[in-house]
Amino acid sequence: MSALAKSASTKTASIRDCKIVDLPRNFYREGNLTPINGGIEIPFDIKRTFYIYDIPGGESRGAHAHYACQQFIVCMIGGFDVAVDDGTTRDTIHLNRSYKGLYIPPMIWASEINFTAGSVCAVFASHIYDEADYIRDYRTFLEAVNSPLLQNSLDAR
Repeated sequence: MSALAKSASTKTASIRDCKIVDLPRNFYREGNLTPINGGIEIPFDIKRTFYIYDIPGGESRGAHAHYACQQFIVCMIGGFDVAVDDGTTRDTIHLNRSYKGLYIPPMIWASEINFTAGSVCAVFASHIYDEADYIRDYRTFLEAVNSPLLQNSLDAR
């Protein structure tokens, strides 16, 4: 485990920290405009932006957590659900408006699921890509957050 991972793994987040943010909407006859500024609409400085598209209907993406990176997800076109999990509690949030985004703090397991055909998902991140920041194995995530779910699964053996 990297130093970044060790220091971040002691921090815990809750799904209550995952927030839907209403983004500003500027209405014009020629079309609407929604600005997204790091540190203003998004609670962190943006270091990386990417978008996911050409996703077949019903497909899933994500299924990982980050030790340090914060993310802000916006459904630009279409719709999908984001399943969030803090190791104790789970919830699912539906995104289908380009003027609403979902803030996801570090140490939250997130999966984008149930995409409608033609959906476009934009992600704004607080860190540049670093594979060492990803937790891609759910059991490793549960261990990192000291989850009672992990203990329950061990007790069931």
